[in-house]
Amino acid sequence: MLNVFARVHVDRVTDPIGRWLVARGIAPDVVTVAGTVGSVAAALWFLPRDELFTGAVVITLFVFFDLIDGAMARARGFSTPFGAVLDSTCDRLVDGALFAGLTWWCLGVGEERTLGVAALLCLVAGQLVSYIKARAEGAGLSADGGLVERAERLIVALVGAGLHGLGVPYALHVALWVLAAASVWTVGQRIVAVHRSARAASAGPVPPDTVPPDPAPNS
Repeated sequence: MLNVFARVHVDRVTDPIGRWLVARGIAPDVVTVAGTVGSVAAALWFLPRDELFTGAVVITLFVFFDLIDGAMARARGFSTPFGAVLDSTCDRLVDGALFAGLTWWCLGVGEERTLGVAALLCLVAGQLVSYIKARAEGAGLSADGGLVERAERLIVALVGAGLHGLGVPYALHVALWVLAAASVWTVGQRIVAVHRSARAASAGPVPPDTVPPDPAPNS
């Protein structure tokens, strides 16, 4: 949902950076990989060590790379199929590392085993949300939309972790449980969307010979 409302404002920031990097011969794929490596390393290093605020800040900075590589592709005037697959793959890695790190914290130094269930739900449901869309598009169907997409998942999780790291009570609890419920709901929404898309595709256009002729005048 946030993609629709925030894209224009975000592009105003990222597009000049993207043009600057392209002008210096840097490829978008390099930025994609660099952002992924940094995000994964930060999630698996800071979060399990109970450095939630620092981890949230560092991960957010590296996640910003994911916006810049898109701006670089627009600045070049084209994108490549490999770049699209690499970008999606790296997105899944970052999402998985973030919620794996939060789960690690819950089951380890955080001593929040019940909250770990919510983190695992976020991990699995978030991957499913993305997989359903990719699998549907591969089959020629549509599975767009949903209550929480990747942007919402990252924002809610990182804000919750950062606030918890600053000492705000139950910030991470609220964030993860709300996000877990919303992610499961989004999985259902996308399954329904795929089902509707499949029904529409199977129905197809009505063959001309099945359309009844117009009634004769004055009949």
